[in-house]
Amino acid sequence: MTKASELKRSDVLTVNGGLFVIRQIDVQSPSARGAATLYRVKAHAVTGSGKYEERFKGDDDVETVQLRRRQVQFSYIDGDDCIFMDAEDYSQYPFKQADIEAEMAFITEATSGVQVLLVEDAVIGLELPQTVVLEIVDTAPGLKGASASARTKPATLNTGLVVSVPEYIEVGETVKVNTSERAYVSRA
Repeated sequence: MTKASELKRSDVLTVNGGLFVIRQIDVQSPSARGAATLYRVKAHAVTGSGKYEERFKGDDDVETVQLRRRQVQFSYIDGDDCIFMDAEDYSQYPFKQADIEAEMAFITEATSGVQVLLVEDAVIGLELPQTVVLEIVDTAPGLKGASASARTKPATLNTGLVVSVPEYIEVGETVKVNTSERAYVSRA
């Protein structure tokens, strides 16, 4: 058990038997005297696509799980499985492609910062870095002088993900993409 005031991003909560990773915590301090500070927690399911949102008082006990993270590198695809290799001890973690389809839109063999999430030595999911660098493989030709305007165009990246990029970006360039918003950030 953890006090709500001690919660931080990336802690894992157990709610009705499901595991949820905290993505955002908003602190609300009431203006009335004697009122308790409220912590609004937004979390995403570790497996699946569920979301959880709740408000807690600072001294409320919240059930959390001890979570281990291991740095991994995408290794290869074997049938329906995507195999990731531990960066330290070279152990392998298989994931079903269907289970990590959303994450694979950001992962190439060169992607670094990917972590596997473990609870009591059981693999429960992948955690992506905040941003990744990907290459543009298809987009409309760049327009000369387009840097002054804020117009965008769709671009297909080397993983198949389509994002909106500024008009001056061309095929073959590498760009940073925010993994949580699925959006262009900058040139890489």
